[in-house]
Amino acid sequence: MDEDALEYHRTDPPGKIEISTTKPTNTQRDLSLAYSPGVAAPCLEIDEDETDAYQYTTKGNLVGVVSNGSAVLGLGDIGAQASKPVMEGKGVLFKRFADIDVFDIELELEDTDAFVEAVAAMEPTFGGINLEDIAAPECFEIEERLRERLSIPVFHDDQHGTAIITGAALLNAVEISGKDLADLEVTVAGAGAAAVATARFYVSLGVRRENITMVDIDGILTTERAEAGDLNEYNRQFASDVPEGELADAMVGADAFVGLSTGGIVSQEMVRSMAEDPIIFAMANPEPEIDYESAKAARDDTVIMATGRSDYPNQVNNVLGFPFLFRGALDVRATEINEAMKVAAAHALAELAKQDVPDAVVKAYGDQPLQFGPDYIIPKPLDTRVLFEVAPAVARAAIDSGAARVEFDVDAYVERLEARLGKSREMMRVVLNKAKSDPKRIALAEGTDETIVRAAAQMADRGVAEPVLIGDAAEIEGTVADLALEFDPDVVDPGSGDYDEYVDHLYERRRRNGVTRREAETMIRDDTNYFGSVMVDRGDADAMLTGLTNHYPSALRPPLQVIGTADDADYAAGVYMLTFKNRVVFVADATVNQAPDADVLAEVTRHTADLARRFDVDPRAALLSYSDFGSVDNEGTRKPREAAQRLRDDPDVDFPVDGEMQADTAVVEEMLTGTYEFTDLEKPANVLVFPNLEAGNIGYKLLQRLGGAEAIGPMLVGMDEPVHVLQRGDEVKDIVNLAAVATVDAQGDES
Repeated sequence: MDEDALEYHRTDPPGKIEISTTKPTNTQRDLSLAYSPGVAAPCLEIDEDETDAYQYTTKGNLVGVVSNGSAVLGLGDIGAQASKPVMEGKGVLFKRFADIDVFDIELELEDTDAFVEAVAAMEPTFGGINLEDIAAPECFEIEERLRERLSIPVFHDDQHGTAIITGAALLNAVEISGKDLADLEVTVAGAGAAAVATARFYVSLGVRRENITMVDIDGILTTERAEAGDLNEYNRQFASDVPEGELADAMVGADAFVGLSTGGIVSQEMVRSMAEDPIIFAMANPEPEIDYESAKAARDDTVIMATGRSDYPNQVNNVLGFPFLFRGALDVRATEINEAMKVAAAHALAELAKQDVPDAVVKAYGDQPLQFGPDYIIPKPLDTRVLFEVAPAVARAAIDSGAARVEFDVDAYVERLEARLGKSREMMRVVLNKAKSDPKRIALAEGTDETIVRAAAQMADRGVAEPVLIGDAAEIEGTVADLALEFDPDVVDPGSGDYDEYVDHLYERRRRNGVTRREAETMIRDDTNYFGSVMVDRGDADAMLTGLTNHYPSALRPPLQVIGTADDADYAAGVYMLTFKNRVVFVADATVNQAPDADVLAEVTRHTADLARRFDVDPRAALLSYSDFGSVDNEGTRKPREAAQRLRDDPDVDFPVDGEMQADTAVVEEMLTGTYEFTDLEKPANVLVFPNLEAGNIGYKLLQRLGGAEAIGPMLVGMDEPVHVLQRGDEVKDIVNLAAVATVDAQGDES
């Protein structure tokens, strides 16, 4: 590990962070705007009104991570220079989890006054200050003085980060064990910055101060020790009026143990001395105060255990807190991170742990079960939903408590946060909002599949669709119970009902294709894809999803046979929406038509353009080839060329379209308008129609895997009723997204 870490840090460029530009710097004019003479304009505006710094500079998204290296976790007092890798790492976490930029500042200052003055002098640079790895008790005074002096948030993560995360864990642990915060007896091992801050925070959550017993290396913090001057001004507030004793004495009858000290100091006998169903947070690293297996094995009742380690359940990791606290604080231009904001963060984390966990998170942690209970009381750090839950809660608390300098619609704020994590979230938000305005009834043909059940629960909870699960009712209801979902599903069981009308419907559709009525009855009873297709074709459902557990062709066949294509369509096609950082393209056809002729290509282009509009994208279509506008003339290049010409000649086509053209011509503006000034496309294309299925499938996968695109789809276009065929292995979020697309499709069919 040491060698790997050294290699990781020294690989060119050394370190872990760099500065990148956010505006164009390609021309002389760009440079004139970025620096002299253009930069004078924002300088003068800020001179008139200092708050304009948030509008014209990075101040509003810039945090200073400041340390003197006097108490680096696990390493001690290693000094400012040696602490730099840690501070750079903190910057990486800020950027990775909350898109916050960081300058790391290492100060060779041990004097508290000098440290405070140095940090205070940097206030114009930053939107917030994160103090890091500063020894106690100096860290308390430094934070207090800077909070009083500065008008931007100042936060010492070593104190409050652990407090907030364990606070969230405590809220859920108390609920699971049936205990009451007001009656909770808590023993805290450790009396430093993190321990004191955690104990203070527990009081804010509802634990009574007199019920907290704090222990340091010399034993229980007693009033006698406080009176003798043995305690500092910060930890003496937790001195208890009890006889002197050791940690073992303090743990007798305790409901909760919080370890912020050193490894191996708690025995199984101590755990057995605690109250029933004890809560144990052993957070010393790398060796906890007692290891997970020993604590669990010490008793027969429920032991709710958390550690600071990633290889055990319930990891207390500060990355669940500080990025999102600062995100919410920066976005309302808060003057501080106050107690109300920290409490809001803890409650938001606690509530998130009760929600269904995304498949991507489960996979990231080795497919281990993640469901609310003793072994899952806090979310995982890689759960992207933390941003959308914690930052808005913090922002709302800042507004309500008077710490915010700007106010906004918190619901709209969530959409802004999603855009930070990728263009696909921003684009899907458009469709999700449309879906919520008028949710439709969606038939889910694979209703017994656990992933489909979870997706259905989310559809209903988020209001994007009214899911109908098709399949064995007892099996579906058992899955809902096993998953502990708060979801009352709408279930249609083909095996236990009178569906003669469905049989008649299918027989009528397929009797001229060799299907007898007996065969139609078997298909309705035994094949939920046919059942769902009939359901939609009869109007008993508005749309259908299938394909998660079937090959794409076999899943597509029943809806094509029963529902068919739309009146104005002869062909269906599969479309992917690919999102890049600053661009969105729709790629067709990637799943259906193997060797399309000009008629198919033209129709697929129209369908894909219509789909783009559902995402509020004005379509600009390019029919792709390896030829540019006739530079190669053969049967293959003539098909897209002819299709493009037909579309341009059609008065009903109200979007720009051209071709045939090479892929780079279609997407690079300088090539498109510079070389081919005659083209009907004034800007790069966002609808890319490939010449055949091979090219479309290969193209979208290369863009996704090597180009860093996020893919949404495949979305089936051209059907008479909304039907979408999932990919095998799709995650819950993919299914919910396609359900939203199907709902919007159905809304359009009604208009």
